[in-house]
Amino acid sequence: MAQVPKPQISVFRHHNSGVLSLAAVEPTEVVTSDWIDEQLAETYARNGLKAGLLAGLAGIEERRWWAPDVGFADVAAKAGEKAIEAAGIDRSEIGLMISTSVCKDHLEPSMACAVHDRLGLGPACLNFDIGNACLGFVNAMHLAAAMLDSGVIRYALIVDGEGSRYTQQTTLDRLRRPETTAGDVFSEFASLTLGSGGAAMVMTQMDLHPEAHRLVGGVGRAATQHNTLCIGDLDKMTTDTHGLLVAGLDLAEEAWTASAEVFDWSVGVDWFIIHQVSKVHTTLLCDRLGIDATKVPLTFPYLGNVGPAAVPMTLASVQDQMTSGQRVLCMGIGSGLNTSFSEIQW
Repeated sequence: MAQVPKPQISVFRHHNSGVLSLAAVEPTEVVTSDWIDEQLAETYARNGLKAGLLAGLAGIEERRWWAPDVGFADVAAKAGEKAIEAAGIDRSEIGLMISTSVCKDHLEPSMACAVHDRLGLGPACLNFDIGNACLGFVNAMHLAAAMLDSGVIRYALIVDGEGSRYTQQTTLDRLRRPETTAGDVFSEFASLTLGSGGAAMVMTQMDLHPEAHRLVGGVGRAATQHNTLCIGDLDKMTTDTHGLLVAGLDLAEEAWTASAEVFDWSVGVDWFIIHQVSKVHTTLLCDRLGIDATKVPLTFPYLGNVGPAAVPMTLASVQDQMTSGQRVLCMGIGSGLNTSFSEIQW
């Protein structure tokens, strides 16, 4: 009888790389879901919709906006400055800087160029963008670790800066039009769950800094047949919310199951840092994978979905509660679809 081939995954194992510092930045302007409901009251009434889906179903009570004059590169650089300061290193030693921001003011030059300049990094510091929807930061961690393991660089800086003000303002303007249907509201519902924030991480070689938190490794898996479920730019994002949820859960379970023989994450993990999408997504993911929900810190209720910054911002929010030797699993899913899990030994 022919054997059924096992699902394949990309496996990453790292031997000399770790997280030296991690920092997050948040805006101070709070935008509540109640306020958004108020802006759409006429649209809801005209289409027989009820307010409260953002808070009740998605579990997002509020999100934050940067001031109109704050750029995405400004946010990423602010987070990067905090991470460099926390690492206590000379920025001239940073050999790689990766920007993972989804939000961009223009197609070129790269966001990395602007952040590199704002931070005063050296001319020998490689810099470029990695774009993979909400998964970019986790992808950058593995790429930086590979370069650290190879000895090409001694320090790497990963940054991300996101802002939802413009996207949500244009979305609200569009949904307030008299011709807006219920279908239009639901297709752009995910846009209203977005948030603003920034994060940065300094990674290094473990033999230089034994006190760093070792990046053990991780896995990645793709299901790009779902590349049309969420399509967006700064002006508009349309999402098949249910289809994306189902496909994302299926992909996460496939990666989880296929990686069981390599990384036994079903037992012994102390913290699960899950990409923050919504209450429904988090609950169903925990149920599907058998994850203890008490080990999953939440930031979406007050930050919303901050894209690639969500995983590092959530990790930063609880890093002071972690103790040496604890196992931390970062779990990202990016529309497209791709997923990647990364284990850090704290």
